[in-house]
Amino acid sequence: MKKFGFMKGSLSRAAEEAILNWIANVEKEHFAFEGDPVEAIDGLLAGAAEDSVRLQHKGKKIWAEKVLKDASG
Repeated sequence: MKKFGFMKGSLSRAAEEAILNWIANVEKEHFAFEGDPVEAIDGLLAGAAEDSVRLQHKGKKIWAEKVLKDASG
């Protein structure tokens, strides 16, 4: 309340700023990668028993489960 005051919308502005700061920090931590990403993953899925479409669906499902778990807690 010191920063945004006691006016209507001040809590929303504080929450928005907090989320934007959090996103900026997360992006710095998790997405710093040097080098060619294609070379980094080249051959990792060579022995996979499933085709690329099924792997994409599994990846989407895992991602959605993680997002929902993180959002609820």
